[in-house]
Amino acid sequence: MKYQEMNSARFDRQLLLLWSAVFLIASTLIYGPAWSRGAPDSFADLVDRLSPAVVNISTTQKVKSGGRTVPLPKTSPGSPFEEFFKEFFEERQLERSPRRNVTSLGSGFIIDSAGIIITNNHVIAEADEITVILSDDTELEAEIIGRDERTDLAVLKVDAERVLPSVRWGDSELARVGDWVLAIGNPFGLGGSVTAGIISARGRDINAGPYDDFIQTDAPINRGNSGGPLFGMDGYVIGVNSAIFSPSGGSIGIGFSIPSSLARPIVEQLRKYGRVRRGWLGVRIQTVTEEIAEGMGLDEARGALVASIINEDDPAHGRIEPGDIILSFDGVTITDVRSLSRTVADTPVGKTVKVEVWRRGSERTIYVTISELTESKTLAAVQSSKPESAEIFGMSLAQLTEGLRRKYGVSDQIDGVVVTSVDPNSRTAQKGIQEGDVITEVSQQSVRTLSELIGKIEEVERARRKSVVLTIIHRGELRFVAIRIEGD
Repeated sequence: MKYQEMNSARFDRQLLLLWSAVFLIASTLIYGPAWSRGAPDSFADLVDRLSPAVVNISTTQKVKSGGRTVPLPKTSPGSPFEEFFKEFFEERQLERSPRRNVTSLGSGFIIDSAGIIITNNHVIAEADEITVILSDDTELEAEIIGRDERTDLAVLKVDAERVLPSVRWGDSELARVGDWVLAIGNPFGLGGSVTAGIISARGRDINAGPYDDFIQTDAPINRGNSGGPLFGMDGYVIGVNSAIFSPSGGSIGIGFSIPSSLARPIVEQLRKYGRVRRGWLGVRIQTVTEEIAEGMGLDEARGALVASIINEDDPAHGRIEPGDIILSFDGVTITDVRSLSRTVADTPVGKTVKVEVWRRGSERTIYVTISELTESKTLAAVQSSKPESAEIFGMSLAQLTEGLRRKYGVSDQIDGVVVTSVDPNSRTAQKGIQEGDVITEVSQQSVRTLSELIGKIEEVERARRKSVVLTIIHRGELRFVAIRIEGD
């Protein structure tokens, strides 16, 4: 009996080991290995395949040389000699100030074999002539199809009268920190140069523009690499090399690339329209701080706070109101001001989208139709001051009178309580509240008198909230200030 039990136990263990091995093999076949693919023994094969599609870009700008200005002889005003000397010396000055050519170098890559080339806008900005130099040293004149200053991208076209080698876009969203990458470009005008490194970080905001979302890499990038491609190990373009951080001007291992997820749709619009058609919501927004979130009853600091409507006659903002916190836009969760700006800009013009907002203590759903952002409009982010603990009694308040309206330039259409002075040592002053500011709401409830304001603050205290949100008109602009009242 014991012998049979031992054989049975041994059989069970063997069966368990067998099934474990089968499961491990199946998991590997289905999901692949749990570790990332390492660097190849050599990048040579990849470089041979990709480098013919990478080009050098040379631009020429004609500028006047700074010649010495010859003063005009003094003549009597209105005399016949005045106009004569003026014309004579202007012509001589032009002769003495000939135009000279200023040349700059950059990189680019062919994304379409018909001769479509991608580069940075700053590479070709203000250029009078653009020359593209192929990997076989063929020089071709290029024309600008379109460019976008906000994302620093440009599309060029060359006529080579032959099929050109090209590369394809990859998906930068799949790139992970630590993945190997390859950069090919024209550093310091040396021609096709190759560097390798890893992705150091993603989603970098370097204050280069309103839609910053850079890939950071330690692959050496230098002057002249701008506009060149950043490749993944599969040979697809996952970024456009655009900037470096360098106190010396040379590479110190901190370079930035525009991710393909951002660059690709911009390039498509530039090719189609010659410009970028961005969505416009028509509101000013500011960061939701912890104090503002708590003061408005939101569970955590998230979303983007609508500070004001830019133009009431612009229907783009729909039924969005000042004080709304936008939590979701067209199905995309809004985490902060930057994510809303990018999401709105990427939304097709004319599309009606669903917007989830936090308004007066509860979530609401509204629908807005997106208009087009033009040069006359701006999607401005109103930066709030850094949250500090504050004492509301650090400022002197008064009922608005005709005299105070004249003194501080307050419109008759504005009702509220005016700030007549602020203790410079108070935390209220640190919040940026100044003499002449008008408080129109407390926790999104209108106040017209000083007694109403004090009553609303007392209501917030009785509700045991830690902060109170004041709606303030500051120099004609509406903004929200959260003041911590706990312990005051």
